[in-house]
Order: sequence, then C-alpha cells, then structure tokens
Amino acid sequence: MATVLITGANRGLGLEFCRQYAGEGWDVIACCRQPEQAFDLNRLAQQYTIIQLEALDVADFGQIDALSRKLSDRCIDVLINNAGVYGDKQSGGFGQLDYQAWSQSFVVNTQAPVKMAEAFLTQIKCGDKKLIVNISSLMGSIADNTGGGSILYRSSKAALNAAMKSLAIGLKDQSVGVLTFHPGWVKTDMGGPNGLIDAEPSIAGMRTLIKNFSLDQTGSFVKYDGTAMPW
Repeated sequence: MATVLITGANRGLGLEFCRQYAGEGWDVIACCRQPEQAFDLNRLAQQYTIIQLEALDVADFGQIDALSRKLSDRCIDVLINNAGVYGDKQSGGFGQLDYQAWSQSFVVNTQAPVKMAEAFLTQIKCGDKKLIVNISSLMGSIADNTGGGSILYRSSKAALNAAMKSLAIGLKDQSVGVLTFHPGWVKTDMGGPNGLIDAEPSIAGMRTLIKNFSLDQTGSFVKYDGTAMPW
C-alpha cells in the first residue's frame, strides 16, 4: 500500500490532501504541531484508520530527526512539504520590516522542506514513487512579481523554489523526483475568503500530477492544473 507523509496536515491544503489520499486507500502520515488540538484532522482520522497522526513542528529540526528515527522502518512514496507561514503584516512593510518574522519565514518555508527531504531520504528511496512534493506559490516567482509587497513570503518561497531546483538535480541519479506546486489562490485560512478556487479541486489537480509524475519532470514548478509557472 502506498504511503504519503504530509506536513501542516491540520487544516487547509494539508487537511484536504489527507482526506483525498485516505479516501483513495493510501496510508497517510499526517503531521502537525499539536495533533490533540487538530479537531478536524482527528475527526478525519476516526473516519479513516489508515491516517496516522504525528506531532511535528517543522521549525524544530530536532523534531524532524526524531520523527525520521521513529519512522525508520517505513517506506514513504510521496513526501508533501505543505507546512508554511505568511509572515507579512500590513503594518510591517518596507521601512518597518520584522526581521525576526522574516527569519522564521525562511526557517519554515525554505529550510524545513529541505531538512525534511534530508531526514526522510532513506524512507523515500525505498518507496515506489520516490517523490518530494513542495507547496510553493506563484508569489515566489520573480518574473511574475509586478505588484511588490509581501517581502517575507515572496522571498522565502523564491528561495524554496531555488533550493528544490538544486535538490532535483542532485537527487535525479538516485531516482528521487522533486515537484514544486503553485496550488492556486485557494480559499483557506492562509489564502483568505477571496481565493479563486476551493481546496478540493486544487488538491485533486495536484494529486493527478503526482500520480502521473515521471523523473524527466523533476525540478518542475507547475500550477495545480499542470501549467508551467515562471521562475
């Protein structure tokens, strides 16, 4: 049976990934900071016993290593680096930047996905799919940035894109693929109520691309519908 590990699984895109993969019969390792307070995720885990809840704060690299040791005997077909933060505030633009929040944005949005890939590489290599998936954003595209603002979020996602492009090149000879997504502007707690798409079709689209992924696509940055995104 195929296995997927999902970070930030307690709400939004992560929760919908859990719902759809469990519905397809996958073993789901659902990670979030406080599983005991993730009420929607717990209800889903009661419905699907194949969902395994794990406490994980991706900003704590010691926790990542500890979880990897705990799951050392598991094969992971797909790792989905979904956990992320939007650190920008309306009152904290250029001239009033919160540099501590900026550093935290890089830890969670950029460094943590790379650390997850490092820590779980052995488990990924023994899976059938051997795929590292990253939830980025079109806001991480330098070419697409015509509006400015959101310096913390934009820069951390641009850095994620660059890091994962390098990772794709480095891991290709080990038959491990890397795929980076723009999920669309989704109606979630992070995306807000004005989003252009619901979580369900966004996740369904990304799951189709994950299912059909081949190693010659590694390093791609694509929208949930398969459209290539500009760097």
